[in-house]
Amino acid sequence: MQGGLKDAASRLVGARQALRAIAARTVEHVYIARDADPFVTRPVMDACEKNGVRFTEVDTMAMLGAACGIDVKASVAAVKKR
Repeated sequence: MQGGLKDAASRLVGARQALRAIAARTVEHVYIARDADPFVTRPVMDACEKNGVRFTEVDTMAMLGAACGIDVKASVAAVKKR
């Protein structure tokens, strides 16, 4: 995963924040946890596909949270455009 996830200024954590940023076209890449609820992740995947934003699936929410440098699990994280 990209180093941008650890940098709080260049990342977003959470499906709602990611969806808003995808719609605003301020995101360059999205990470989605495979073990997250599809009810949460499917709209994010759809938005990425609709807006041409690349996304990568990671194995677990725990791995994604750790990659973001937070102590909780994360279903979705995004790297903002620079």
